[in-house]
This record gives sequence, structure tokens and C-alpha cells, in this order.
Amino acid sequence: MSRNLHSFLTGLLIIFSMNLGAQENAEKAAPAAVTPVKQVKLLAIGNSFSANTTKFLKDIVKDSGNCELVFGHAMIGGCPMEKHWNLAQKNESNPEDPEGKPYMFNGKKAGLKEMLTGEKWQVVTIQQFSVISYKVDSYRPHAKNLYDYIKKYAPDAEVVIHQTWAYRSDDKGLFKDDFNSVKMYQQVTNAYYTIAKELGCRVIPVGTAFQLAYESPEWEFKRDESFDYKNPKHPELPKELHSLHAGYFWKLAGENKKLSYDSHHANFAGEYLGGCVWFEFLFKEDARNIKFKPKNMSEEDAAVLRNIAHKVVTEGAKPKAGE
Repeated sequence: MSRNLHSFLTGLLIIFSMNLGAQENAEKAAPAAVTPVKQVKLLAIGNSFSANTTKFLKDIVKDSGNCELVFGHAMIGGCPMEKHWNLAQKNESNPEDPEGKPYMFNGKKAGLKEMLTGEKWQVVTIQQFSVISYKVDSYRPHAKNLYDYIKKYAPDAEVVIHQTWAYRSDDKGLFKDDFNSVKMYQQVTNAYYTIAKELGCRVIPVGTAFQLAYESPEWEFKRDESFDYKNPKHPELPKELHSLHAGYFWKLAGENKKLSYDSHHANFAGEYLGGCVWFEFLFKEDARNIKFKPKNMSEEDAAVLRNIAHKVVTEGAKPKAGE
């Protein structure tokens, strides 16, 4: 081979190597494909029950990897629809009246109007106070009033109804005579869906998920009959495996110790189930793919609850009590 040809071929090889290296460096430098973020801006108008079901929602959404939540909460403990409506009217008549600003928004007290106009909400939820949630007449006319008020100040938002849940089967306050947890669930469900039909709203079926869980063999709750409820000894508690409600706990006041009971609110398992239902409903993502779970919950139990959330939201599963 002549010296000139050898030099020519060597030059070509160098150029080819440089171009190949530049291409490889460019590929390394190019950012990886980014999964589009599915964002939901949510305002919940509620009480401690909406606090229960949204407690783990941010963690669940973050865990999904491709979803984002902007969350506002117009929350007053033990608050019925009527009170939310009345306070909104008080704020309208006198925006300076502190009573009409019961919520916290962006670090300061706010009225419902400020909450509704403070962000471009996509979804606004309403719900009834649990103690009267089974009485359909308690929703009228307050649900319609709130719906119209929301549409006035957040016209592009979808108004959605959050179906709350029945109390635990061993409740001793509300359940008397022939009224029990199953009948409460049936009447609560009838009330929420009746109002939803009147307003043309969708329903987040958390109450249905609770009922389906309690009817399932994997999450059947049984009262601990071996526990001495009349003469309890601190710090002992009854075994409450597979409860979705807060149940028994010790209330401490100085040296005084009292065994207390909450058959209304959700415990960490109920909060997780509720969060999974909200997530699949709002983002249309399969809750069964969620990896996040509360620290004190086993993976097996978490999987059962995620599956129940999916069945209720996407597959439309109904408990026997709803048949």
C-alpha cells in the first residue's frame, strides 16, 4: 500500500471514530424521556371524614411517579353541609367577619369564596356530616346551595360527592333497636346517590369500599369477646384485627386513664383504603400498582385494600348489603 493511501485511510478512520464518539456523548447527554405528569387540583369541602380519606392521598399520588396533586381543604370538624353554606353566606354579607373565615388557605384564615377563587380547581368535593348522613332530607337544600355556590366561583370545576361510611358494627351510640351498621350503610348510600342524581354529580364510593371490605373474608372484623371491657387494665387493648375504624384507645389526662371508643372515624387502614379510592377515582390510575403503604401495615393487608379500592372504583363492585 502506498504511503499516501495509508495516510488517507488513517484519516478517514480518525474522522469516523470522532463522529461515533460525538454521537455516543450526545446520546448520553440527551435527557431520558419524561413521563407526562397527570395533575389534579382538588378542593375538599368537608370535616374530619374528608381529613381521614385524604391523609395518605399525597403519599399515594407521589408514589405513582406520574401524578401530581394540588390540594386545598375547607375543613371544619363535625361540620354538616348546612354549616358550610351558612358560613359562606356570613362571609358574603361581611367579608371582615372572622366567623365567616373558618378555613386555612395559604397560611391565613379564609372564607369559602376565597378558597374557591384562590386556585383553578378541577375538582371540588362536598359531603355530609356522618351523624346525619343517612337522612336524605338533611342534604336539602344545602347540597344544592353549595353546588350552585361552587359553580358561581369555580365554574370550570367538577363538583363531586364524597360518600362517607357507616359506623362500625359495635357502635353503641347510634345503633339502637333494629338500626345497625348494615342499615346505616344502605341509607347513607341511598342518600348520597339520590342527591348526586339530583345534582348530576359523580360519587367517590368510599363508604361502599368500607362495606365491601368488611364483607370480604380477607378483612372481616370480629369483636374481641375475650377482652374485659367493663374492667379494662391500662395499657391493654382489645384485639381489633381488620378494623377500618379507630376503635378503642386509652385517653390519658394526668394520672387518670380512661378506655375510650371511636366507632366513627377511620384508623390508618381506613384512611389508606379511602386514599386509594380517591386516587383511582381522581387520576384513573390502577390503585393495585401503588407501592406506598402505612408503616404499621403489612404488605398483604395493603394489597387487599388496594384491590378492594380498584374493584369498587373501576369494576363497580357492590357489597351484599347494597344488593
